[in-house]
Amino acid sequence: MDIQVIIQNDFEKWLNAIGYAESTVYASVNYVRDFFVWLEKTPIKELSQINNQVIKTYYDYLQTRRNKTKSGSLSNNYIISNINALKRFCKYLQVTGKASIEIDLPLQAITTETKTILTKSEVKVLYKACENDILGIRDRAILSVYYGCGLRRSEGIALNVSDILLREKRIYVRKGKNYRERYVPMTEAVKEDLENYIFVAREKILSFKNIKPEALFLSIRVQRMHGNSLIIRLQQLVSKARIEKEIGLHTLRHSIATHLLQSGMTLEEVSQFLGHASLESTQIYTHLAYE
Repeated sequence: MDIQVIIQNDFEKWLNAIGYAESTVYASVNYVRDFFVWLEKTPIKELSQINNQVIKTYYDYLQTRRNKTKSGSLSNNYIISNINALKRFCKYLQVTGKASIEIDLPLQAITTETKTILTKSEVKVLYKACENDILGIRDRAILSVYYGCGLRRSEGIALNVSDILLREKRIYVRKGKNYRERYVPMTEAVKEDLENYIFVAREKILSFKNIKPEALFLSIRVQRMHGNSLIIRLQQLVSKARIEKEIGLHTLRHSIATHLLQSGMTLEEVSQFLGHASLESTQIYTHLAYE
């Protein structure tokens, strides 16, 4: 069984072809790779030998495995993401005719875990962790887009500098979920962070090459930053701020939604701010706000 070819090539290409987000593809491939590393310690040598009981044994193993980067065990969210990645892999095997594996695990007991939310004080510490150099100024702008404006990962990546309407204090989201467009308001503080990035840090980055890309967030190579690059920058801030939580770009969105509800904003207003199609998607934050 050529595991590396299956994981790194065919499975990844299939996920991309289906249309999964870049971060989901990246995480799924890594989770499945971890699964096969674990399999090497078992008698399983063929895809056909993998069944629901094998997955259940792996699930039990994850619940007892120590966290490699932080103290303690793996979080429930991490375990759920692992199993969901294996479900995608099994679906890929079925669709491509390589194997027929069904995963039927009683995950109800752990899927009720709430979303990871930062406190307001933790958000302040994240902002303070930003340096005053061009990368630090860019980091602050990233926080302002994903926390201050609550954008989804893909929405922030797709932003062009022309989408930042500083005079109107709004951000034009061209590529929202299900292709819905919307305008998102920005506070004066967010406006200042974006102005500082666009007219200072971004201009300095542009000077590295004789090109003028439209993208808002630019790498040092003067190219549009992608999800993994943004996540790496966020993780560096989290580490510097000494925050002991598993945090992604979505955590910033969850956090601002909760904080807005705590501040007295109505569910309808928060739903519109987040770009939700219905109030049901926003209601998850109501109990988080009161907790």
